[in-house]
Amino acid sequence: MALILNNVTKQFGSFTAVNQLTLEVPEKEMFGFLGANGAGKTTTFRMILGLIDQTGGTITWNGRPINYSTTPEIGYLPEERGLYPKMKVSDQIVYLARLRGMKKQEILKELDRWLERFKVPEYRNKKIEELSKGNQQKIQFIAAVIHKPKLLILDEPFSGLDPVNVELLKEAVKNIKESGSTIVFSSHRMEHVEELCEHLCIMHKGAPVVHGDLKTIKRSFGKKNISIHADFELDFLKGIQGIPRLTFTTEGVRLQVESEAVAKEVFNQVASKGFVRKFELEDPSLHDIFIEKVGASYE
Repeated sequence: MALILNNVTKQFGSFTAVNQLTLEVPEKEMFGFLGANGAGKTTTFRMILGLIDQTGGTITWNGRPINYSTTPEIGYLPEERGLYPKMKVSDQIVYLARLRGMKKQEILKELDRWLERFKVPEYRNKKIEELSKGNQQKIQFIAAVIHKPKLLILDEPFSGLDPVNVELLKEAVKNIKESGSTIVFSSHRMEHVEELCEHLCIMHKGAPVVHGDLKTIKRSFGKKNISIHADFELDFLKGIQGIPRLTFTTEGVRLQVESEAVAKEVFNQVASKGFVRKFELEDPSLHDIFIEKVGASYE
């Protein structure tokens, strides 16, 4: 049940929002979709869902186009709030889940289970407008997943949540994936994508600039990071060739090196100067890769 986009393009007049996007989201995996504001992520999601038509190319789920017949298999959490503020939580969820083909008794049972899980059982009969933004986000998440979708699309699912609620939602997303769903999610938070996703795509101005599995992407990037804590000044490192970025911290320095040979040179020089409390060579972070590929246009 893979989601396949083939040469998908979307134009609004003379503006090209998505430009010949080709990617395959593997079945039963979590796929990260990254990009600065305006990169084309939400437009792509809306095309996948059939909310807007693509100008060119094809989108298939499980080998067939997405339309009303596939609605019960798909869940969507939009970035913007989309709940009726005057409705009670239970009425809202029943209404949305019945549109997905569920029966009322089954919906209420699942709703109670989710409210318990999110530690908010008392919200069942509250109006949406009485809830904080973070708790509205929980209810919207429940609406997206209550019918156990096979394909789940999450647009910035953790935005506006405090760290405790981020962890609650992350655990829920992991469980949904383990139960066999395919999940596509966008985020500005690189560490979330790094933690949750095996495959990802970085969009820039409507086109993919990085696409593949996370391990291969990191390996092919080439550069590494080094963290050094030492009991002496480290300014002399500025003179070593092959260090594109160097940042001083309260405890020492973080730097990016172009190769392991440069790392060895840095180590030799630092070790000859005195006592080193920490010297750690790390893989590049997704944030490093994103900044390099997308550059100054990242907000």
